[in-house]
Amino acid sequence: MKQFEIPAFYRSPIISKVKARRKLDDPRKQDFSPTRLQFPKVEFIIARHFGFCYGVENAIEKSYKAIQEHPDKRIFLLSQMIHNPDVNEDLSAQGIQFLQTPAGEQLIPFSELTSNDIVIIPAFGTTVAIAEEIRATGANIDSYNTTCPFVEKVWNRSQKLGETDHTVIIHGKFDHEETRATFSRSYQRAPSLIVKNLSEAEILGAVIRGEKTTAEFHTYFEGKYSQGFSPELHLNKIGVVNQTTMLASETQEITDYLRGVLLQKYGEAAIKNHMADTRDTLCYATNDNQSSTYALAETVPDMAIVVGGYNSSNTTHLVEILEQYAPTYFIKGSSEIITKDEIHSFNIHKNIMETRDFLPQKSPIKIAITSGASCPDAIVDRVISRILELLEESTSLEEVFSAQNL
Repeated sequence: MKQFEIPAFYRSPIISKVKARRKLDDPRKQDFSPTRLQFPKVEFIIARHFGFCYGVENAIEKSYKAIQEHPDKRIFLLSQMIHNPDVNEDLSAQGIQFLQTPAGEQLIPFSELTSNDIVIIPAFGTTVAIAEEIRATGANIDSYNTTCPFVEKVWNRSQKLGETDHTVIIHGKFDHEETRATFSRSYQRAPSLIVKNLSEAEILGAVIRGEKTTAEFHTYFEGKYSQGFSPELHLNKIGVVNQTTMLASETQEITDYLRGVLLQKYGEAAIKNHMADTRDTLCYATNDNQSSTYALAETVPDMAIVVGGYNSSNTTHLVEILEQYAPTYFIKGSSEIITKDEIHSFNIHKNIMETRDFLPQKSPIKIAITSGASCPDAIVDRVISRILELLEESTSLEEVFSAQNL
């Protein structure tokens, strides 16, 4: 695996030791059990896989390289590089300007771009239309395109599905940058439809079985299907691809459900003519992080902390997994741990919660910890250090590392 050059302040003295030890002990990544850091007052149970993935490190490396190589040019990011506030704030502090918000709202008109400017495409990629509009200004959008290769893999698979007359079903959030980018390519090659979850897939199943009308389909999925989409014509031969940050298990669940619907309609002998095998579109990092989070949950922690940007899709799914097993706090960093008795965390209903007495009254407290794919390990370090500080833990990290051979 390629080693990326990213700013040193994104690295960490704590997590780097943990990851280095696990890489040495498990180079083929077959063991998803967590690492435990045992202190007298607290036990940190740290997920096997978390933090920066290949696509994120690639994006960060290219962004800082653009800054270093072109100090005399204006450099723009199309939108947030990744969904992490610390990373985006630092890039902004380096002089990079943002053209759009993640929702697509214009901050700087594309018409203000010139041929001397550089525009960095974020890890999520962008739509064909936006890329063409920026390219028409003469701005350089190719030298520092940071689109994740696993996102591009989904695009390529969508194209191949179109070549074999399949309809492309995209498992994703229709307003997410990555899903918009994938849809903009898939609908040029094939009829395309976005479904968010299994509930929407079940509505689609009712349409396929004839239990819901074409009018009901168009009403429910308004804005989520390609022009000219016909349920009668385009739902008899399908392939499911995904927004790479969604729950891999849910993508598979949607695929299995729709396969079952088509199996019931066409029979086992004909199913290969109606349902494509698209398991190769699932992102390995998303799979590893989610599998590690399930293994983390199995340790039965007293509480869990998930660190990451509040608009990060992949981080949100880690929260969804853990909150089924233990009180879970989704925080952007150590600053959200106000005191020993108060934490500010984000919930899936999009608001900040203030929780009192969040630390269990026991010793040692078992705290599960993980983070999203766009969260620097250094931020997780600071969360661990903050908890140790609040608990007035007397045993040093060096003592724990030595005792556990880290």
